[in-house]
Amino acid sequence: MAPEEFIELFIDTPVEVCIERDPKGLYAKARDHALRNVTGIDSPYEPPEHAELRLQTVGRTPEAVADEVLAKLSWRGFLPG
Repeated sequence: MAPEEFIELFIDTPVEVCIERDPKGLYAKARDHALRNVTGIDSPYEPPEHAELRLQTVGRTPEAVADEVLAKLSWRGFLPG
């Protein structure tokens, strides 16, 4: 894959917020030891060093975050107009 065919996005959300938003209850299962290898609980996470777009989600609507992604894709020429 050529570099111009890929954009690395970093969805920057604290694990505490991920736990609050968890619709499937995966974090609760991980804390109860019913599920293993859950990022932020028993599996480490290292944020990307050189993401082209860092998306902070706390205090923002999903639509605002999506608009930021679409703007980046458009600016890079992946989308028309």
